[in-house]
Amino acid sequence: MFRSRLSALFLAAAAGVATPAVAADAPTAAELKAVTDKGYDFLKGKQKDDGSFGDKRANPGVTALTAAALIRSGKSADDPVVAKALKYIESRSKKDGGFHEDALQNYMTCCAIMAFKEANADGKYDKVIQAAAEFVRGMQVGGKEEDAGYGGAGYGGKGRPDLSNTHFFVEALIASGAKPDDPAIKKALAFVSRSQNLPSEEYNKLPFAAKATEADKGGFVYSATDDPSDPKKNPKATADGGLRSEGGMTYAGLKSFLYAGVGKDDPRVKAALAWVKKHYTVDENPGMGKSGLYYYYHVFSKAMDALGEPLFEDAKGVKHPWKKELFEKLKKEQQSDGSWVNGADKFMEGMPELTTSFALLSLSYCK
Repeated sequence: MFRSRLSALFLAAAAGVATPAVAADAPTAAELKAVTDKGYDFLKGKQKDDGSFGDKRANPGVTALTAAALIRSGKSADDPVVAKALKYIESRSKKDGGFHEDALQNYMTCCAIMAFKEANADGKYDKVIQAAAEFVRGMQVGGKEEDAGYGGAGYGGKGRPDLSNTHFFVEALIASGAKPDDPAIKKALAFVSRSQNLPSEEYNKLPFAAKATEADKGGFVYSATDDPSDPKKNPKATADGGLRSEGGMTYAGLKSFLYAGVGKDDPRVKAALAWVKKHYTVDENPGMGKSGLYYYYHVFSKAMDALGEPLFEDAKGVKHPWKKELFEKLKKEQQSDGSWVNGADKFMEGMPELTTSFALLSLSYCK
């Protein structure tokens, strides 16, 4: 096999055919394994007797993220740590199909769907996934199509929707088998479109988009329903009465479009990519600094993977091997015990079980 591969490389070079620069564009399998194995060992030592990870207030969501991360890192659903985590998540199932207590119903259930999808090679979780998908469908905001919250998803019930919950909603429905022409996906994309700093007669007529600064154009905001009229009361408002674009939200919006089959030639995708090109980085969450950094890595890696460009060219013409850059950054930030943790303890990222799961999920897209 080695001789065959070597001969192919020589023949390609002789014919003037470009050969894939795997080593330069992405970490090797051995490099990834060394880092992810340390992460696995850390999580194994942190698993509670009931199979869960992290604080009770964050579950079963964190445990679902952990299970998905470990499976995507190469562990099977039968691995003792993974199997115990899956059993715990199953134990939190409600009669309504959701996975929750009273709070974070959409977030928790969407995470559970994604974990069961990763573990569903033999169809074992088909019914569980479909029941959970029906539950989150029931929480999608309805009303009139022109309403700011139409099509979005919030933390629970049909309360204020936001892009964070909505991108999890879209990903979970796609994981459950929903197609781009599914009515719930179409409605969700309407909300995603209204979360973009891109004024449009067709997609976004909300006032904040028309007031976007040059730095914010094309990016996405956390909640299109937030009132930016008083910047003193709204920290995400701009002086002009717009809403600030954020890195994590922009990659979440871009990911939602790409997962739902929106093409790269669509004006919304083009505008999002233009923003990303101007703000490309693996050092911080643009617009948020270190806050939500590991959440940012998670959506960054998924969106970049869906985009399908191993070398991403920024606004200055610099081509970034994003898989390699993200890997090197996460390798550098890994703690001696194998964990990752965010010193800017916001959005629960001071909980190493959560940030380690986000890191491992991100690394799984760097293969």
